[in-house]
Amino acid sequence: MIQTIKLNLDDVEHLATISKALSSETRVELLRLLRHKDLNVNEIAELLDIPASSSAAHVKVLEEAGMIKTSLQPGIRGSMKLCRIVLDHIYMEMNTTKNLEQDEEIIKMPIGSFIDYSITPTCGMASVKGPIGTEDDPRCFYLPERMEAQLIWLGKGYIEYRFPTNGVTGKKIQSLSLSMELCSEDHEYNMDYPSDITLWVNGLEVGTWTSQSDYGGRRGELNPDWWPDKNTQYGNLKTWSIVEHGCFLDDEKTANTGLSEFDLSEKDYISVRIGIKEDAEHQGGMNLFGESFGDYPQNIVMKIIFK
Repeated sequence: MIQTIKLNLDDVEHLATISKALSSETRVELLRLLRHKDLNVNEIAELLDIPASSSAAHVKVLEEAGMIKTSLQPGIRGSMKLCRIVLDHIYMEMNTTKNLEQDEEIIKMPIGSFIDYSITPTCGMASVKGPIGTEDDPRCFYLPERMEAQLIWLGKGYIEYRFPTNGVTGKKIQSLSLSMELCSEDHEYNMDYPSDITLWVNGLEVGTWTSQSDYGGRRGELNPDWWPDKNTQYGNLKTWSIVEHGCFLDDEKTANTGLSEFDLSEKDYISVRIGIKEDAEHQGGMNLFGESFGDYPQNIVMKIIFK
């Protein structure tokens, strides 16, 4: 599925990657070629009249920018990278949400860095290299390899993380937000499988999002080649926010609990729990995506804005 990249002046790292990819006339011409058909590295080298090594280097830059995707195909001598374009639009908005006088803290938490869990199958973890442990065995969530997880799924229960508060000391918090890519969890993908997924911060409920699907039918843009097509492929990027006058999921208010009630500066950490309540109406499990699975190249992101 062709994707759209939307950027603004706050997306500094992504802007730099995109700018680097488009700064070469050769790479722009390479993209023009791929708009007509998929090509392997040698075919690109021949059409652009450049060495195969240079062709491979340009392909790598475009792949890192998320503009193309490669897969291995059999060749006369070993295998060859086949390149296809996966980008239809890039939108650049010349705006920013940052105030120059506003201080902020951003913490990016790998999804495998959980400190507690209660999980009922179906369940499992996957890294970019392959499965982690045995599928549907909750004991595997104690494995050291869990730190490499890029996809976690569970039928019931929760996962808990602890975010450090060392950057919060002595400051007054104006807002806290948490964003992550999520969807429901069936044995395989199921486009009609709702699940009520709830977020808690320091033990207080922030809000519940009802995912409508265990999404599939097309590959997640970031999924490694080994991941089967029949499995869950991608999710939705959701953002929970806590401000003085309540809690929000995206732009919709979910609770009247104000920021001061969460005691964010009282401990050495901020507890973040994501999962399915025992009395949830739709108990359809959860998939949690890391930066190398699904459609969005990010882990769990906490953003704290200070007064």
